[in-house]
Amino acid sequence: MTKTTVEAPFRADHVGSLLRPESIHRARKDHQADRISYEQLREIEAEEIRKVVDKQIEVGLKAVTDGEFRRRFWHTDFLEHLDGVEGYVPDTGFQFDGIETERYDVRVTGKIAFNKEHPHIKDFIEFKEIVGDRAVPKQTIPSPNQMFNAGIRNQEIYPDVEAYAKDVIKAYQDAVQAFYDAGCRYLQFDDVYIAGLNAPEIPFNDSGYDRNSLIHLALRVLNGVLEQKPEDMVITTHLCRGNYRSKWAFEGSYAKIAPVLFAKEQVDGFFLEYDDDRSGDFEPLSYIPKTGPRVVLGLFTSKHGELEDEEVIRERVAEASKYVSKDQLCLSPQCGFASTHHGNELTEEAQWKKLEYIVSLAEKLLEE
Repeated sequence: MTKTTVEAPFRADHVGSLLRPESIHRARKDHQADRISYEQLREIEAEEIRKVVDKQIEVGLKAVTDGEFRRRFWHTDFLEHLDGVEGYVPDTGFQFDGIETERYDVRVTGKIAFNKEHPHIKDFIEFKEIVGDRAVPKQTIPSPNQMFNAGIRNQEIYPDVEAYAKDVIKAYQDAVQAFYDAGCRYLQFDDVYIAGLNAPEIPFNDSGYDRNSLIHLALRVLNGVLEQKPEDMVITTHLCRGNYRSKWAFEGSYAKIAPVLFAKEQVDGFFLEYDDDRSGDFEPLSYIPKTGPRVVLGLFTSKHGELEDEEVIRERVAEASKYVSKDQLCLSPQCGFASTHHGNELTEEAQWKKLEYIVSLAEKLLEE
């Protein structure tokens, strides 16, 4: 992979989503009830994005996001604006630990392609203007492999999984180029699907492929997209086992995917969930190339506000560095603080204290 200009991920980084302030929740309700216009909603969102960018810079982050403040869900808002995809309300939500998610998903209705008028491009341009030269504006979108979740592919339109994969790859190549043309140099693919390939029972499969074939397909899809990556653009991937109102969806270590995906994905960094024992140990990190991508250890939970013990974090960094050089290591929360508009069960004050804590510990523990 060609060396990029932006040196990301950073030693202290974060996944992307942040708790929506009450003003956004209220504005969304007011817009739905026709009490305010769409333009008024966007301006309220923009004002809160300005504040949240300032706050990220204040706590010491070098990469900032818009908090995903213009989205309802981390993935569906992007996917439903691709050509050939629509959002809809299914009969049931996804089952998480003790809770069913809000019912909303996407499905294929035609041939997949990137929509040149995709609203996230405009959103990024406006966000980048807010950030200016004060930090690196980071854009997050769902991984192309999220399109392979059970129930999304229309088997009448795409009876062949490989033909489907070809169109998904092209759509994402075009998406990457569109973000690049808009000025994005730090892009993250969020991926629950790949993490699910580690689960004891694969929760998202309707392809007819076995686990090994799915792992190799996931690699081909992601690397197919990255073949067209501009040289001076950083692209990372974030693996998550579910993050909804402080609940999780499944568990399983990285052992099953590591020999293929950790070893061969042509990304610039892996954001890896490691905030509890659901993610297993660090041994799978040994498959990550020694001169390759950075490894962002999600040792801090976004699911509650209590700060992790510094000595425990020190010990876990030392353990991880047995498998991958400390020079490659970074720190972050395991996931965003609000993967959906509902948000996790902690306060905004606790969110900012945790991010500030991560910045301080990254400076202390990774530079020793």
